[in-house]
Amino acid sequence: MSQGRETEAKFYLPQLAIIRRRLLALGGALLVSRQLERNLRFDTPRGALTASGQVLRLRQDSQITLTYKRRLSSEERQEIEVEVDDLAAAQALLEALGFRLFSCYEKYRETFLLDPVKVMLDEMPYGCFVEVEGPSLQAVARAAADLGLAWEHRIEASYMELFERLRRRLELPFSDATFANFQGQDPASPEDLGVRDASPPQGNEEHHGR
Repeated sequence: MSQGRETEAKFYLPQLAIIRRRLLALGGALLVSRQLERNLRFDTPRGALTASGQVLRLRQDSQITLTYKRRLSSEERQEIEVEVDDLAAAQALLEALGFRLFSCYEKYRETFLLDPVKVMLDEMPYGCFVEVEGPSLQAVARAAADLGLAWEHRIEASYMELFERLRRRLELPFSDATFANFQGQDPASPEDLGVRDASPPQGNEEHHGR
C-alpha cells in the first residue's frame, strides 16, 4: 500500500512526439513502456464521490490497483493506493459495500523519469495529454518549463471530466471513454474539450540546462 500527496499538472497537446524528443534530449529515462490502461470508476448511487471531488478507481495495466484520490487544491491531491491480485473480486467487494461502477475509460500511457518528476505521455481515445507529477509545485512547474509546455494552459479537470464535457457538447451516445467507442470518430478539438493547446512553440527545439 502507498499513500501520500501528489502534485501534478496536466496539459493538452495535439500530438506527443515533440515532448518525447524533448524528454530524451533532457536526459529523461523511460520508466514504463507504452501500455494500455483500463480504469473502472466507482461511486455511490447518488454520485457523492464525484460531487465532492473524490475518486474511487480500479486500474488494470501490468498490475491491478485500487486507488482513492481526494483533491486538496488545483494541483495537489491526496492519494491512497493498494495493489490487488483479482479484479473481479475487488469489484465485487466495492459493490458489496454499496458502490457502483458508473464509468470506464482507457488510455495508453508511457512514463519517463525527469528527476525529480515523472512525466506521463497519455493517449486518450479523444486526445493526447502530458501529466507532470512531482514532489512540489515548483518542481512540476520547472519541468513543464524545461519541456516548453505552456503553464498557463494547464488543465485542472480529470480525464473523466474532460470526457463528460465532450460527451455533452457532441451528444455522444455512449458513457465509457474506450477506444472501441471512439472508433471512427473525428479527433476532438481543444474547443470541444474546453482546453487550450499547451504545445511548445513550433520550430523551437532549443533546450536549457536544468
